[in-house]
Amino acid sequence: MMKISFYSGEIGNFASNFKKPMIIIESKKKSIESLKAKYPDAIIIDVTSKAEDDFVMFSPFFPHGGIPIPFSEGWGAASVEGIWQGLKVFEKGDVDKTFFIKRDMKNLKRTTRKYGSCLGHRKGVHGEELLGYIEARKQIYLPCYKWVLENKLQRLVTAVRIISKNKTVVLLDYETNADVNNTKSALSHASLIKAYIEGNYPECGSLTKAEADNQA
Repeated sequence: MMKISFYSGEIGNFASNFKKPMIIIESKKKSIESLKAKYPDAIIIDVTSKAEDDFVMFSPFFPHGGIPIPFSEGWGAASVEGIWQGLKVFEKGDVDKTFFIKRDMKNLKRTTRKYGSCLGHRKGVHGEELLGYIEARKQIYLPCYKWVLENKLQRLVTAVRIISKNKTVVLLDYETNADVNNTKSALSHASLIKAYIEGNYPECGSLTKAEADNQA
């Protein structure tokens, strides 16, 4: 049974399905008290790896399993973050396949302190091409997260969509950057949830039918 918690009172009547979704992204680092004061009538939902209900499944760290790895027919991974980190290539380290199977949501970062400068993301587990940071977002991270939204999270997406048509929804994320082309900070996955529900998900590559079929 789906476990859902809200930092608010009653959700209200879901009968109205014609209002534009009202979704706001806020930092998880802010106190719940300050957010409640700023958005007194909103439903506040934590979509980070620290969430204590089913909305934790929105986290890129969550081990859904069977997520197709772009440009890698027959390869799948437990989490989106595992794919993103596993395909990184450093001065002192190439693709790390162990990240594809990690399911504990811990130690899912590969840092420059340990591996030296990041040279890019490998275009496929055994690919020869390295993708730059922005291109990797568009060809690896965005299509993987979209695949999860469409294939693993439809019940939660539907819940947020319905709530947001009757109440303002505040999604909590550690990052608030919604600009795919902004390299100064990590991309907010909460912003991708918002964009998907509002029908303006960022333009990105797509998983091939063979990749998706192999991980179905």
